[in-house]
Amino acid sequence: MSSDLSYSRARPSTNTSVKHIGFLLLDNFTLISLASAIEPLRMANQLSGKELYQWYTLSLGGRVVQASDGLSVTPDASTHEALPLDMVIVCGGIAPQRSASKEHLQWLQLQARQHRQLGAICTGSWVLAMAGLLDHYEASIHWECIASMHEAYPRVELSSRLFSIDRDRLTSSGGTAPLDMMLTLIARDHGKDLSAGISDMFIYDRVRGEQDQQRVPLKHVLGSNQPKLLEIVALMESNLEELLTLDELASYVDLSRRQLERLFQKYLDCSPSRYYLKLRLIRARQLLKQSGLSIIEVASACGFASTPHFSKCYREYFGIPPREERQGMHSKATASEEVLLAPKMTLTLPPMPNEGIKDRVSSAIKALAQARDEPTFASIALH
Repeated sequence: MSSDLSYSRARPSTNTSVKHIGFLLLDNFTLISLASAIEPLRMANQLSGKELYQWYTLSLGGRVVQASDGLSVTPDASTHEALPLDMVIVCGGIAPQRSASKEHLQWLQLQARQHRQLGAICTGSWVLAMAGLLDHYEASIHWECIASMHEAYPRVELSSRLFSIDRDRLTSSGGTAPLDMMLTLIARDHGKDLSAGISDMFIYDRVRGEQDQQRVPLKHVLGSNQPKLLEIVALMESNLEELLTLDELASYVDLSRRQLERLFQKYLDCSPSRYYLKLRLIRARQLLKQSGLSIIEVASACGFASTPHFSKCYREYFGIPPREERQGMHSKATASEEVLLAPKMTLTLPPMPNEGIKDRVSSAIKALAQARDEPTFASIALH
């Protein structure tokens, strides 16, 4: 390949494994969420030494779009251009209901009729719901919007998970959660070794899965009208190893045990004991994934008197025993070690035309060409 960084025309690749993804930018979209979604695709190409993904940023008319931090982004293409897209992801941010126009919604409905996968990051799920494209789908959105979106679109099965993949819909909450969603997608498309290698390159110690929940501040759920309930939950969170009894919790906030139970049932839809158990199990999962503590030590640190009881509760809540959770982390580490030992590969790209190219093209081609001299280039052999 010549030293010039040339581009291929924007047409479907002869390699049927290439996935083309369009990112629809709305005004005031969140830049960190966009980067979290695109960077794993770039690194998948770099580590495999192959053009696995192409991506395009899009806007109505190809106009410049301003992110929520004030930075302006010039899209790769307009929504009016014919691009070989397999998936479209809506990039939301501040006030998505005001950022999305009728033309946005009509274009997204057209993508659905053309059987393209649809996705959203940050508050982009709100726009898919506005277009009627999330009815009877499980969907995730940034926790700030969960309550209001539930009221506005009751047919959407809203989840507090970091991200949701339901049939041909992929939706993610904000911040770095799109990184986890895309790593999961890459693992499904090309295997866990590649996903593990990407997370290592990004110094991303733990890839969060579909079962991981957003940490929704309880104040956001309850408002400021239930200070005693907030105080009780804070006491629970501070006493996960040496458990407090329900009578002790009630007495700390000058309530009867019966009043305590009614508060939890009314506002959190569960018993105090069940909520306390949930907090302990979530903490246990963090320790299993992020520490070297043994399962016995994790059980003790989370207030369980015996390992069998801990394992039973953990399996019932997460659908997997703690031992398998820990083994999953070991297998990821093994995969990462294999990445470092994988033989280097060479990349041969077809000759690029020199004439002026009118068609819009994916910036993935340039990124892949620039990565040629990186030591990790083509370091992972795909099976």
